[in-house]
Amino acid sequence: MFLYKATKEIRPGKAWVDDNGVRHPKNWNIWDDAHKKSMNITEVTLEARPDGRFYNWIDNGIGGISNIKAKPLDEYNRQVQSKNSDGEYISLDKDGKEVLDKDIKKGEEKNYTVKMEDYKDSDGNVVKVKGIRPNYIQQVKDQQSSLLAQTDWAVVRKADTGTDIPAKIATYRAAIRTKATEMEKAITDAKDMDAFIALFVSYDKDGKKSGILFDWPVLEE
Repeated sequence: MFLYKATKEIRPGKAWVDDNGVRHPKNWNIWDDAHKKSMNITEVTLEARPDGRFYNWIDNGIGGISNIKAKPLDEYNRQVQSKNSDGEYISLDKDGKEVLDKDIKKGEEKNYTVKMEDYKDSDGNVVKVKGIRPNYIQQVKDQQSSLLAQTDWAVVRKADTGTDIPAKIATYRAAIRTKATEMEKAITDAKDMDAFIALFVSYDKDGKKSGILFDWPVLEE
């Protein structure tokens, strides 16, 4: 991303107008570094966004990423940003002092934290929201059912004709159930987000695998 005077985004292939009203061509990006610097153009690299499966955050554009928070694993109170009596949104500075969002300068958003409060329904009851843990347990159940369904024909045939279930299929179906039980227990036992994320299969620089989630047994040929 390129910024003009550290605040205005300008894009390669698109003409732009500077503070003096001068319109610059769409191929301005071919200028050398010295000329770009003389024109108060700087290139910035935006912060990488956190993994949306596990975190919530606010993307402030050139102001960077702020308010990164792990998604709750279990049921929690739904929250919304606090407002003052005039309906203006409130944030907190690094000292915990309240600041109105409208008074925060562009580009400095990451220095503030949104002030949150519990959301209540029309009867004044705090609204509850499910965490992400139950969703992943359900995903395990759904995948287990789908995988078992692929060999249900052998079970049906056994019931209809008495033909034995092939040993490889019987072993595979037992392994699927065992693995599903292990995964559900691991999800249930995860104490925090770091422990939860560690359950997902990943590989280190040497190719060593870690994690357990959704790493299902394979039916032998």
